[in-house]
Amino acid sequence: MEDPRRILERHGLAAKKSWGQNFLRDRAVLGRIAAATQATAEDVVVEIGAGLGALTRALAELQPPPGRIVAIERDPDMVRVLEAEVAGPAVEVRAADAARFDFAAEARQAGRPLIVVGNLPYQIASALVLAILQAGREGAVARAIVMVQREMAKRITAPPGSRVYGRLTVAVAQHAEARILFDVKPGSFHPAPAVISSILRLTPRAGALAPTRDPATFDEVVKQAFATRRKMLRNALAGGFGEERSAAALAAAGLAGTERAEELSVEQFARLADAFAAIPDHR
Repeated sequence: MEDPRRILERHGLAAKKSWGQNFLRDRAVLGRIAAATQATAEDVVVEIGAGLGALTRALAELQPPPGRIVAIERDPDMVRVLEAEVAGPAVEVRAADAARFDFAAEARQAGRPLIVVGNLPYQIASALVLAILQAGREGAVARAIVMVQREMAKRITAPPGSRVYGRLTVAVAQHAEARILFDVKPGSFHPAPAVISSILRLTPRAGALAPTRDPATFDEVVKQAFATRRKMLRNALAGGFGEERSAAALAAAGLAGTERAEELSVEQFARLADAFAAIPDHR
């Protein structure tokens, strides 16, 4: 693994703080991330934010290597580096914004679900996780190995009752199994970030953890419940659904209404959503 500083110097570049660029340089960590993909010679791996190509190289060095690696990068300078350093018959460099990437179209071209891997930009990490899971629901993603800030990883995998259990936790748990594989210390990067990162494995479920009559109602109930998470459920839900309808739905779901959102399991949210879906809105 060549030092990122040497690669940057060779191309007359420096890490851009405004882009939040921190380049992973620890060979052991790169190897663990690549191995965690469990990619085979038949797989297509989509790498988000390929940067200087360190993880791209680690993926290409797997034995056997993936059938194809699609290295996505939106920074034009990094695209130039990738084309010079790692592009080849099995590595396609794609100038693209991961937030707008069409995983479904890529999977159709591949003829099989994708494996997604990469360091998710902090500003859009939540949106990317949800986009990956949506693609998984469509059968386009088999699994994802992503790096996020440790705080986000803990939030995604939090159990009910935890102070960090929230809307994102429920949304992910409903559609994927999430597991923290290991942490990555700041010293593994150049330049070193101010936070510890975690490697998170997301495995989309074949079906929802708690099937509901109307997924849109489920999403809205979860949104309303956590919008004012300090409030009891009966008060938090009344603002979006009305007092009478909320009281009826809570009763039908077997909930007192004095609970707070972080106390409910995914299954309880599903029962509550089904109760709301069965009660007409007469407001």
